[in-house]
Amino acid sequence: MTPPESVRNFCVRHDDALEPDPFLTRMRTEAPIARVHMPYGEGNCWLVTRYSDVQLVTSDRRFSRAALIGRDFPRITPAPIAQDEAINLMDPPTLNRVRGLVVKAFSNKAVEKLRPWVRRSVDELLDGMVEHGAPADLADHLADKLPLRTITEMLAVPSQDRRQLRRWAMTMMSMSAADRDDAVGAKAGLRSYFAELSAERRRNPGDDLISALATAEIDGERLTDDELTVMSMLLVITGHDTTTYNLSNIVYTLLTHPDELRRLRAEPEILPRAIEELLRFIPFRQGVGIPRVALEDVEIDGVTIRAGDTVHVSYLTANRDDSAYSEPNEIDFDRERPAPHMTFGYGAHHCLGAHLARMTLQTAIGTLLSRFPDLRLAVPAEEVQWNTVSIWRYPLALPVSW
Repeated sequence: MTPPESVRNFCVRHDDALEPDPFLTRMRTEAPIARVHMPYGEGNCWLVTRYSDVQLVTSDRRFSRAALIGRDFPRITPAPIAQDEAINLMDPPTLNRVRGLVVKAFSNKAVEKLRPWVRRSVDELLDGMVEHGAPADLADHLADKLPLRTITEMLAVPSQDRRQLRRWAMTMMSMSAADRDDAVGAKAGLRSYFAELSAERRRNPGDDLISALATAEIDGERLTDDELTVMSMLLVITGHDTTTYNLSNIVYTLLTHPDELRRLRAEPEILPRAIEELLRFIPFRQGVGIPRVALEDVEIDGVTIRAGDTVHVSYLTANRDDSAYSEPNEIDFDRERPAPHMTFGYGAHHCLGAHLARMTLQTAIGTLLSRFPDLRLAVPAEEVQWNTVSIWRYPLALPVSW
């Protein structure tokens, strides 16, 4: 492959709620390893869009997240979201040590113990929606509340503080230059809050996840105070964001795809694999996330990425790559041994809370479909308003009737 001659300006567009950004799709076809200029940060970077190449960059130790520390790296948000002490800016073996302290809390066994509590929470929230009456905003009644309630229950965050944490988390994710100061302030607010809370849990540990992290040791080492603060902060953000938005996204997708909706109602046993296919199909975010830095020259398909270059990957285009999936732009609940989707990332930084997200989505969607056999959009699909500012892609409101 001939190295790209020109640098392309990265752009995010919102043409279709269920289609990846045209720019990213075009790059995978025209220049799957391309030089691009991001809206914020210094210099240009590489954009990698094919499934196999995304796999390589996200799992090869020649590409480093830790090397981003101290850099004003190219990105799509005015201020960097990740913090220097965060697990998502660590490389092995440090990354392995910190993941080891967290992974037990999100094991299949631990998550399954939480399922009855999540089911009760779903029923309680849906009871409130029924009491409100149709039409009702499903995003407000269910999606905006359930994932936040679940992760903060695990962290034992006082209930009166949860809405403020949600506001801070949403503000941090803005891609608008006008929101830069607010995003920086929100990040500082979250850090201050969790610095105080995690310090209290060190002094007086309970049976919550923050206390478990505060007291856990591996080879005689504990998380530092800063690591514990940022880990707690990261858990509450990532522990509810993706599930919140994908819950609304999945319901919207099903309500606009009647054949798939009828199939799920008729065969509820296929729900787990249907959720996986919907997670693959739905473009869950705008653009790209946290990049990596090449530690040495790396050649991919004839293109040489130089040591020190910043590399972004697109999980969105990987999820729709026809070299990995047959008919990738179609929803197919019967794919045989499909390639793992990348909605939860790939490689060493695969989402720690993926089990929790899956269980929450399965419980919420399954309960919703069984309790509301006539669930439908209360407005024409084209009237649903979508977020265009945050890095996440989701309906601002999802009016439904039943």
